[in-house]
Amino acid sequence: MGKFTNDYLNTILECFSVHGKTFQFSPINNGFINDTYLVLGDDGPKYILQRINHDVFKDIDGLMSNIHFALQGLQSDDYRSIELIPTLSGTQYHNNVQGYWRLMSFINDSTTYNTTTNQKIAFEAGRIIGRFHQLLQNADSTDYVDTIPDFHSLRLRKKQFKTALSTADEPKMKIAEKTIEFAERILVKLEVLDNAELSIRICHNDTKLNNILFSKELDEALCLIDLDTLMKGYFYYDFGDSVRTIVNTAPEDERELHKITFEKDLFNAFVDGLASNGPFLSKEELNTLPLGAVFMPFIHGLRALTDYLNNNIYYKVAYENQNLDRCLSLFDFTQKALDQVEYMQKVIDKKLA
Repeated sequence: MGKFTNDYLNTILECFSVHGKTFQFSPINNGFINDTYLVLGDDGPKYILQRINHDVFKDIDGLMSNIHFALQGLQSDDYRSIELIPTLSGTQYHNNVQGYWRLMSFINDSTTYNTTTNQKIAFEAGRIIGRFHQLLQNADSTDYVDTIPDFHSLRLRKKQFKTALSTADEPKMKIAEKTIEFAERILVKLEVLDNAELSIRICHNDTKLNNILFSKELDEALCLIDLDTLMKGYFYYDFGDSVRTIVNTAPEDERELHKITFEKDLFNAFVDGLASNGPFLSKEELNTLPLGAVFMPFIHGLRALTDYLNNNIYYKVAYENQNLDRCLSLFDFTQKALDQVEYMQKVIDKKLA
């Protein structure tokens, strides 16, 4: 059952507006931040219960308000959004000595994928991400708070990296010497990304493939899930995070780097999916997308490298050099994406312009 017993979790559910007397619970271990449980009734899955990680998300009211506003906008026949189940007192979450709890609807006959080789899955991922942005493009950004301030800020991540370099142990510096050199070289290349002319959008900010819910039967994308990082941003954030997990058929933490790929047919299918929504991106946004596919794996890799140099204080690790291995995998895809920038721009200009 994980951290909590079945009886205890039933006492949490008693605080929400649900039907039924007792439920069974099955831990969901895909995520690394929140404690998540599938709530099972007599006739199958009913809800998703989560304890929100307050160490990562400091502003629970702001986080839940963001999700509330977004779900109001994500109303469409071709977008099947989740629902927040209110507490008996009408609030969006329940707070007790063990933390902050929320309850969400469960969408039957749905599934997620960590990777894919299926062009239809890639297409559908692009379609639903584009639809997500279309539905929220008129949202009032002043209604949304930054749940993790400067989450994708290259300036902040560069500063943290440089600080880690100044304090890291010499043996670690030696082991990571070539990786550090790569990071410094790519930081210079990404300085050309200028956000000044870009529209500020309400972004998901974590659009890896397994945060998209699909129909088991039809392989159609239903909606985006895991909305905790939903906040202001730029479209190339969501584009780049999608590309890094859709066109690469290897797992995110693949240690055999020769297995990491940039599959052009999957990239084309993903962009076709975006295009199926009709035009919704500006010329300035389109011009940032290829480097966005470089930026996102790089910034995730830079954070892992920084944590490695800081003796693994942020990410969970199963062995000493796991953060370095994560970084090497992400940096390998960063280079593969960088090699395809010209190709990506041609595809984008042809299909999205």
